[in-house]
Amino acid sequence: QVQLVESGGGLVQPGGSLRLSCTASRSIFSINTMGWHRQAPGKQRELVATITSGGGTNYADSVKGRFTISRGNAKNTVYLQMNSLKPEDTAVYYCVVNGIYWGQGTQVTVSS
Repeated sequence: QVQLVESGGGLVQPGGSLRLSCTASRSIFSINTMGWHRQAPGKQRELVATITSGGGTNYADSVKGRFTISRGNAKNTVYLQMNSLKPEDTAVYYCVVNGIYWGQGTQVTVSS
């Protein structure tokens, strides 16, 4: 069973930055793709960004150029650096491993 611990959410003004972190409890040999999804109030959950064990990345069009996903040296940690945040980025952000293990989510609120 993979346990995911997320951190880094919070309240930020438009144009600000936040960095989300997620650490998976399981050993790295079983982890391939890590990523982030988000769900805004009244909307469906959507993919934000993913990164493979080989370093390949994929981003939603809405965050390209503003968000950067990366993995830690231990390979069981994933980060999401979010810059130039907009009110429409407000959502609960979920860490996902291998497309099947989900964290509990961390709230990101972008508001003045």
